[in-house]
Parts: sequence; structure tokens; C-alpha cells
Amino acid sequence: MRADAARVLDAVMHRGRSLKVELSTAQSRIDDGRDRALLEAMVMAALRNRADYEATLKSWLPRPLGQRDSELRALLYAGLAQLDVMGLPSHAAVDATVEAARLLKRTHQAGLVNAVLRRATREALVRADAQAGWPQWLLQHLHADWPGDIDAILRASRVSPPMWLRVNHRKTDRDAYAARLREQGMDVRMPDHPADALLLETPVAVSALPGFGEGLVSVQDGSAQQIADAFALKAGMRVLDACAAPGGKTAHLLEREPGLQVIAADIDARRLRRVEEGLQRLDLSAQTLVADATQPDAWWDGRPFDAILIDAPCSATGILRRQPDILLHRRAEDVAALAALQSRMLDALWSMLATGGTLVYATCSILRGENDRQIRAFLQRTPAAQLEPLDAAFGHDTGFGRQRLPGEDGMDGFFYARLRKQ
Repeated sequence: MRADAARVLDAVMHRGRSLKVELSTAQSRIDDGRDRALLEAMVMAALRNRADYEATLKSWLPRPLGQRDSELRALLYAGLAQLDVMGLPSHAAVDATVEAARLLKRTHQAGLVNAVLRRATREALVRADAQAGWPQWLLQHLHADWPGDIDAILRASRVSPPMWLRVNHRKTDRDAYAARLREQGMDVRMPDHPADALLLETPVAVSALPGFGEGLVSVQDGSAQQIADAFALKAGMRVLDACAAPGGKTAHLLEREPGLQVIAADIDARRLRRVEEGLQRLDLSAQTLVADATQPDAWWDGRPFDAILIDAPCSATGILRRQPDILLHRRAEDVAALAALQSRMLDALWSMLATGGTLVYATCSILRGENDRQIRAFLQRTPAAQLEPLDAAFGHDTGFGRQRLPGEDGMDGFFYARLRKQ
């Protein structure tokens, strides 16, 4: 388990690999659900706190680790994470991590691993500056966009998120499902919003959720659930989810109003299969379509949509606590390219919206160039577009949509704008 964590961390931190892909691959080789969860927790904790662990190793080791020791560094991060934030029993964490050094064919360095982790059981770790580990270009954006909130953003992006559940009210209700969770000893909270949400402060394996396989509940952050609240849905409406994968928002719209005529489109055929699997689990029906949202002439039948959702590709800076490898892999030029793509999507999809129809634009970004400034520019070049207000439950009023920052109300960072075609 610790050796697997080290391999994943090494691939992500030192070889530029995708956290999602590497972690999923490693978990696929583990049968026990608790062990899969432990592996994920170790990797996530190590990545969220890697600046502290790097500062600790720099202070404690007589000489810095070299490039050939990248796997050893990753193993030490995993070991420190177990003692620092995961709170595992020290003897078990130390012994298992030392054994992992031997499994990684680093028996000659097992003593070093033991010494570092034993010291961590006796002494406080060295804490890095709050901005350590963040790329300079991103810090500059945050200082410009959210000067009064940057400390809170940095803190929230390092914290393990709670587990948000979306109750399928077609099959049960929140009160009844919350009672089932409490019967199993889970500490569940029922927030004021979103309307279908329950909150578990301590995440559990999906397999532990009663009725998950039968479609009673789904896992989806509260911020993502609020997208359904931005629409006024009615049976018979023709709806396009333009960037549908992995399918949570498509499913939520249909749970709210099964009589919708939904097209769930995505440019990635493999990811679109996840949409289909999710709909099947929930006993919902939608047309799925492999499509490029910027090129509607290649696939649109010319019939206008009453509602369109653009959950746009973005920098994902609002969900760093879930995808901490973004700090390692995202580049400033990526954000400029994403903003240009978002602009093309807005222009192309707007032409497909019926007069009087609603378009909701959303991102999991906190960068204003992808969010309120994107909407302001669109309104300036699109006379028929009217911005409609969203209430304070959606976050801070930016003048051109609502922004929730990471961790606020326990949710991910998210942006929302609702537009009506006059």
C-alpha cells in the first residue's frame, strides 16, 4: 500500500503524470475497498501538504535528495502524511513505510526512512510559507482577483473536502435517506441548500452508501448540485448539457424533471460512456452524443434548445483540494487557451438557444478571466443576451454572475452565470 502510494506520488510529482490516471490505475490492482481508500487518502494528503514535507526534509536531512531518489522522496511524503494529517498509529505507519522501502528495492535506504519518520513522531514538522508550492503566475492572479480572500483560498485548498451526497428524490427523500445513514452510524448533516444534498463530514467508500447501486443517491459536491437550482425546469423542455461528462449534472436535471428531452454531449467518447453508465444506474434516459461544442454545424439538427448548460472546461482552480496536481501541472498559457475556448463555446452554443431560453454558464474556477470577465465580454458582444440574477446561495455577487470560493459552505469553488435570450 505505501509502496503503491510512493509510485503514484513519484509519477505525479516528478514525471508529470495525471493524478487521476495514476491513482485509478493503482487502485484497480487493489481488491479491498478500505485499502483503496487508504491509498487515495495518503496520496491526497501528501500532495496537499507537499510544501511542508519538502521543507521538513530540507531541514532534517544532512544533504538534499537527488533526482535518482525521487521515489524515496515520494515515500517519505507518504510516511509524513500518515503521521501529520491522517493520524494513523505511529508504530503502524512507521513500520509499514519502512517495509515499503524494501518493496521498492531501497533496502539500503530503509534506515533513513525509519529515522525520518521516528523523528516525526517526536518533533513538530517544519511548516512552509502558506504560498510555498503555488506557481507564481497563479498567485499573481489570486492577488489581483481576490486580494482580501487569498489566505482563506490557500487554506481551503489544502483541506480534505467533506463528502457531499445528492439524494434522488424520485426514489427516496432526504429525511428517509439521512435516517438510513444514521442507522449505520454515519454522522450526516442536512444543509439548507442545495435542496437535494446531504453532507458527510467523514467520507466513506461508495460501497458503504445504502442503495447506491439502485440509484438512491449519488456523490456530487454541493457547488455542482446548485447548477440544477439555476434552471426553471418543465416537462417537455429540450435541454442540452454541452460538456456532460462525467454526467452528474445531466442526471441531476433529469432527477428534478424526468420529462425533459436531454441531449448529453461531450467531445470525449470514453468519458461519455461514464455518462451512460450513470444514467443507467439511476434509471434515467438521455440522448448521448459525441460532439464538439464549438462546432455545432457538424452535429446540431437545427432545433433550438429551451435550456443549455455550459459547464465549461477550465483551470479547475476552485477544486485544488480534490485535484492538487493542478498546482504542479497547470501553466499560465493553459488558462489563456481555456479562456479562448470558453469564449468560442459561448458564441457557438448561444446560436442554438431558443428565444426566451436560458443558458447557464458554470466553471469550477476562481479566476475572474474565466468567469465574470468572460461573461461581461460576452454580454458586450451579444445584444440579445440578458444577465439574470442569482441569489446569495450561489456565492459572491461579481456583477456578472456569482462566485463561491473554495471551502465556503463546505463546497468547492464554483462560478455561475444565468443568461436569457431576449
